[in-house]
Amino acid sequence: MHRALAPMNEAARLVLGIETSCDDTSVAVLECGRTLRSHLIAAQDHRLYGGVVPELASRAHLELLPTLVTRALHEARIAPGELTGIAVTRAPGLVGSLVVGVAFAKAYGLGLGIPVTGVNHIEAHLHSAALEHGPSPWPAVALVVSGGHTELVEVRGFGDYRWLGSTRDDAAGEAYDKVAKLLELGFPGGPEIDRCAAVGRPDAFVFPRPMLDRPGLDFSYSGLKTAVATALRGHGDPPYPAALIDDIAASFQAAVVDTLVVKSMRAIAATGARALNLGGGVACNRELRRRLAAECESSGVALRIPAPRLCADNAAMIALVGAWQFERGDAPDPDLDAIAALEESGLPIPRE
Repeated sequence: MHRALAPMNEAARLVLGIETSCDDTSVAVLECGRTLRSHLIAAQDHRLYGGVVPELASRAHLELLPTLVTRALHEARIAPGELTGIAVTRAPGLVGSLVVGVAFAKAYGLGLGIPVTGVNHIEAHLHSAALEHGPSPWPAVALVVSGGHTELVEVRGFGDYRWLGSTRDDAAGEAYDKVAKLLELGFPGGPEIDRCAAVGRPDAFVFPRPMLDRPGLDFSYSGLKTAVATALRGHGDPPYPAALIDDIAASFQAAVVDTLVVKSMRAIAATGARALNLGGGVACNRELRRRLAAECESSGVALRIPAPRLCADNAAMIALVGAWQFERGDAPDPDLDAIAALEESGLPIPRE
């Protein structure tokens, strides 16, 4: 016989987080919305295909989740029956991957008789820095920059957001992957370009800084990728000399980082934000971190960047937002389902 659903404040005591929005399977146990008892990430290898294969990703999640949950509970030193709630990514992402995570969470929660709450992946990125740095000063600007998203959001508190800008075409991380493919650096492209850029010349090629000469806080990166392809045409066919690859990588990265930094600081000036919260896989980029640190220090703004493990897709941030939802008293949704598109996910961020 299943035990009755716990009161909402009790539901937040030991939350199991599950993240399967793309190709990384992650599970975490968070205690009282503050203490990370365990956190596991199983990264899939899609380098052979030059990008994530959705069907293979969803199959891997299906195989990995039971083992990861068992390991996470063991590392947290708790039994399944001690869990009080489950938080799972429901949107946005690859629909097959999301369906696996949501279905597993609902079945596991039903078996334990505990509530399950769906978490928006982007909202979790807005707050991921809180896992290391504690509560953020408000208002804050959050920059979420990854392979699928480039978003600027004003955060006035949990659940209180205002959309400031987003990419009109490619996300920054997507542009990194496409340029890395042109340079035959492999997938994912971000770490490889960051590595090459460290020894290249950022002024070797003059690439455009898309939309910096326009008002507003939106981004665009498809034209920058085209500019890189055009520059390479004058150097024959690949494989290219290492020095050329390093210079292209450094010049491309300088253009991307310039746009991200300038737009972020514009957003801070426009909102009077006291902090800049960074999230998403591209937040691991060393040049982006360095530039933002310098700009925020000179502006007296707190820069809050989580460790690389908490920048990428991870279940710890899902458990955190899920715990906050339980504390707020959000009722579990018996019809919880997966939603692929951010625009259809119901995230309460007004666009102005």
